[in-house]
Parts: sequence; structure tokens; C-alpha cells
Amino acid sequence: MFDKMKGLFEMQKKMQEVKRVLEETNFDIQSSDGLVKITMNGAQEVQAITVKDSLTEQDKARLNAALKDTFNRSIKRSQEIAASKMREVTGINIPGLT
Repeated sequence: MFDKMKGLFEMQKKMQEVKRVLEETNFDIQSSDGLVKITMNGAQEVQAITVKDSLTEQDKARLNAALKDTFNRSIKRSQEIAASKMREVTGINIPGLT
């Protein structure tokens, strides 16, 4: 029993390290027409959105903020649903999955 507990603690430790690495890993994705570029980290958090067009700076800033917020909320909701499904399947609530 003690070995299983130790194994679970080790797995949790490794999962936390992977999460930290993912949070520090950034990448850019650009739309095929080059109008929008999104910078995201490996934890699926939008870090920045760049829109290329002739919008005024104020409109562009509001659009960037709205896009970033919407992306982050949708990703978080996706993660919550996935964690809920995992709990249903496994019957286990693993800290750090949501």
C-alpha cells in the first residue's frame, strides 16, 4: 500500500513539473491570410493576439482583449469538461487537472 501511495506522489510531482514546463512554453499560430496571430502557451492560455488591419488603435485594443478573454474562457471550460469526464470514468479527482 505504501509503495502505491509513494508512486502516486511521484506521479503528482511529475505532473506538476510537466505543467510548469507547459506554462513556460510559448508558440505562435498565424491565420492563413496573415491577419491574426495568436501566441499561446502549452497550458492552452492565450498570451497575446495580434490583428493586422486598418482598425483604429482603440478598436484594435478592444478586439484583442475580447479575443484573448474569449479564447481563454473557452479553453478553461474545455478543460473543466474534460476533468469532469475523467472523474466520471475513473471516480478519482486528481488535483491539478482543472
